[in-house]
Amino acid sequence: MGVPVKTDPHVTEGKAGLVKAFQDATAVFDSSGLCIFTSFAWTLADVQPQLQAACEGDWSMEKLALVGERIWNLERKFNNAAGFTDKDDNLPKRLLTEAAKTGPAKGPRQPSRQDAAEYYELRGWSKTGVPTRETLARLGLGA
Repeated sequence: MGVPVKTDPHVTEGKAGLVKAFQDATAVFDSSGLCIFTSFAWTLADVQPQLQAACEGDWSMEKLALVGERIWNLERKFNNAAGFTDKDDNLPKRLLTEAAKTGPAKGPRQPSRQDAAEYYELRGWSKTGVPTRETLARLGLGA
């Protein structure tokens, strides 16, 4: 997806920004009608001119970043209203208790609540994973 950064699968520090970028970008891919698997070969920079040509209005890279962020916040707002909380923001138990046997992530993975805290802060959510009024207002999503 155009992220020119190799990361250590055992290190979580600083990855919240990458997670957010990937989530926002995949939300745009999904919403464009393109198959998400194209994101293995294309970046948003490849999709942007296609959207600009096919759709009326401003579909700049900045606009697409905002679209992806809006989608994630709308999804979070919906999930919060459905009763999901920060307690639901966990990896499946198996991924927390069983070490990977092969591959670059071989060995145990021990994410912490600090990972979620960093992610929530980048998203503009409260410490309990709820989009703040300021974030919703900035994105034009009301409160």
